[in-house]
Amino acid sequence: MNYLESLPRRWVVTYIPLGVFVFVLLFPFYWMVMTSFKPNEELVSRAANPFWIVRPTLAHFEKLLFHTEYPQWLWNTVLVSVVATFLSLAASVFAAYAIERLRFKGARQVGLAIFLAYLIPPSILFIPLAAIVFTLGLFDTRLALILSYPTFLVPFCTWLLMGYFRSIPFELEECALIDGATRWQILVKIILPLAVPGLVSAGIFAFTLSWNEFIYALTFISSSEVKTVPVGVVTELVEGDVYHWGALMAGALLGSLPIAVLYSFFVEYYVSGMTGAVKE
Repeated sequence: MNYLESLPRRWVVTYIPLGVFVFVLLFPFYWMVMTSFKPNEELVSRAANPFWIVRPTLAHFEKLLFHTEYPQWLWNTVLVSVVATFLSLAASVFAAYAIERLRFKGARQVGLAIFLAYLIPPSILFIPLAAIVFTLGLFDTRLALILSYPTFLVPFCTWLLMGYFRSIPFELEECALIDGATRWQILVKIILPLAVPGLVSAGIFAFTLSWNEFIYALTFISSSEVKTVPVGVVTELVEGDVYHWGALMAGALLGSLPIAVLYSFFVEYYVSGMTGAVKE
């Protein structure tokens, strides 16, 4: 670390790379905010400053919230994401606990197979899933998304929780078994409280994927009032070759805020959970 003691070296090695990284990371968000508050005259004018707003307006947000189905899209997205996340976490907890703590023959192979299932692209799975959704009569319902999202959420959440459960000492479980505790009591009273960072990490991951999912929501939903934010913004705010950029960016901005708030509150748990998953 003596190499970083001089100020010029700190600028070259630390400050400048970090500055470039932060700029590249935040510039799209900045552009989205600027476009959301720009009037249409500035958006289409070549003489206007593209990086600043002269006369900010809330017209795009008014159109989005009061002249489209955006509030309903937002509610649909929240409902589908929360329910799918809880269902996926419940299934992942049981699967990860069984694979890592019950020590049955072939557990490693089962864990590997579950993770390999995550690597299958959703663009391939949506074709057979669409046939199942049509057969069950779930097309154009939120239930179709709630039941299809765990197909890609459960495998990764299970793999993540497997790594975290593996870091919990087996001696705690053995002592509880000697004292007469059941497997269910061990899971609820010992394993889950110690695995809170891993659960939060898996929950954030599942919620983010559900919130941003596009292919299944586009395929299984056709009615405007049942659409989610990613699909509704793209399909309802683009009329032929006319792009309502102000409303599009306003919708993207409002849709990205819940995820940003979620990560800001639970970032420490998220990093701790990812560390516990990969350190073994």
